Amino acid sequence: MIQIKKKSFSETFSIYFDKRMFKILLLGAISGFPWVLIGSSLSLWLKEDGLSRATVGWAGLIFAVYAFNYLWAPLVDRIQIPYLTKKIGHRRGWIVLMQIFILTSLIFWSMIDPSENLTFVILVGLIIAIASATQDITVDALRIEQIGENESSSMAAGAAMAVVGWWSGYKLGGVLSLLSADFLEKIGFENYWQLTFLILGILIIVMNIGLMFVREASYSDREKKQKENDKIISKNFKYQNIFSKVITWVSGTISGPIISFFRKNGFKIAIGILGFVFLFKVGEAFLGRMSIIFYKEIGFSKSDIAIYSKTLGWVTTVIFTLLGGLFVIRSGILKAMFLAGLLMASTNLLFSLLAWSERSELLFVIAVVFDDIAAAFATVAFVAFISLLVDRTYTATQYALLASLGTAGRTTLASSSGALVDWLNGDWGIFFILTALMVIPSLIILWILKSKIKIYEK
Repeated sequence: MIQIKKKSFSETFSIYFDKRMFKILLLGAISGFPWVLIGSSLSLWLKEDGLSRATVGWAGLIFAVYAFNYLWAPLVDRIQIPYLTKKIGHRRGWIVLMQIFILTSLIFWSMIDPSENLTFVILVGLIIAIASATQDITVDALRIEQIGENESSSMAAGAAMAVVGWWSGYKLGGVLSLLSADFLEKIGFENYWQLTFLILGILIIVMNIGLMFVREASYSDREKKQKENDKIISKNFKYQNIFSKVITWVSGTISGPIISFFRKNGFKIAIGILGFVFLFKVGEAFLGRMSIIFYKEIGFSKSDIAIYSKTLGWVTTVIFTLLGGLFVIRSGILKAMFLAGLLMASTNLLFSLLAWSERSELLFVIAVVFDDIAAAFATVAFVAFISLLVDRTYTATQYALLASLGTAGRTTLASSSGALVDWLNGDWGIFFILTALMVIPSLIILWILKSKIKIYEK
C-alpha cells in the first residue's frame, strides 16, 4: 500500500533544491529533446517542403514505437553494452549508445531532400524514435534509482523535476530548432532545415557530457538479484536445457511484471486502469500534433512560434509543473488527475476561439500559456500517478508498460489528426472542440475506479 504524506509549501519546495533533482532535470531534458526532432521540426520541415497536412499527420506514426518500448525493456535491463558498460556504467552506457544513433541520424537528415526521398526521411525518423524510446527505458530507471525506495516526497518531487526537464529539452530544443531554421532561411540557405539538424546535433553532445555527472548504482547487485530470481523459476523444471532456460528468462523478465500488476489490482480494475492510461492524453496529442501547422496557417512565423509557443511556453511549463508537483503532494493524486483532465479540455476550447477570430497575438499568447499550464499539470500528475501504481519489484518494466500505453493513445490515434482536419475542410475550430471532448471517456473511467484503485492518500 502507498501513502502520500502532505507537506507544507516550504517543506515541499526545499526538496527541489536537493542536488539529485538537478541530475533528474538533465535526464528529463535528454528524454524530451528527441521529440523536437520527430515532432515539430520534422512536421514543419515536411510542410514547408510542400507535403500535405495528412502526410505530415501520418508521418507522426513513427511516434508509435514509444507505445511498445516495454516489449524490449527487459533486454535493456539485462544486456550489457560492450566497452561502454564497463567504462561508464550500465544505464549510462545504454543512453550514450542511443544518443550516438540519434546524432548519426541527424547527419543523414542533413543530406536528404524530403520531397525526393520521403521514405528515407521517415525511415531515419523511425530510427530516431526507436533510439529515443529505448533510452527512455533507461532514463526512467536511472531517475528512479537516484532516490531511495522510502523517500516518497523526494520521489514525487523527482517526478515534477523529470517533467520540467522533459519540457525543457522539448521547448528549448524547439526554440533552437525554429530560430536556427528561420535565421538560415532569411540569410539565403535553401537547405536551412538540413543545416539546423547539424546544429541540434551539437546539443546532443553537450547533454552527453552532462550525463557523466549523474551517479549510477552498481550493476552487479541488480544482476545478482536477477540471477537469484531465475534460479527460483528454474527449480520448477525437471530438466535443465536451452528450452527451460528460455522459459525461465521470459517468465522472470516479462511475464512476472505483468502478472504482478494484475494480481495487485484485480483483473477488472487493472483493465480499467490500462484503459484510463491509454485514453487520458489523446485530446492533448491531437492538438499537439497539428498545433504548429495551425499556427503557420493562421499567419504566425517560425520566430513567432519560437517566442510564444516555445520560449514563453517553457517558462510557463516550468513554473506550473513545480506548482503541480506541490498540488499533487498536498491534495492527492486522484484530485490532481481530475483537475488536469478538466484543464486540458477547457484550454483546447481557447484554440477554437483563436481559429474563429482574426489573427491576434494576444489571443495566441493566452491560448498557448493556458495550454502549457494544463499540459504541465496533466503531465506531472500523470507521471506521479503511474509511478505510484508500479510494484517496486518490477519498477522499470511496469513503468515502461504504463508509460508506453499512455504514449500509445497519444501516437496511434493522434496520427489521424491531419486527416481529421482535412475531413473537416480545414475547420480548425471544430477540430479543437473535438479534441476537448476526447478527455471525457478517460475521466468517466477514473470516476468509476477512484474508490477501487489501490493508492491510499493522506
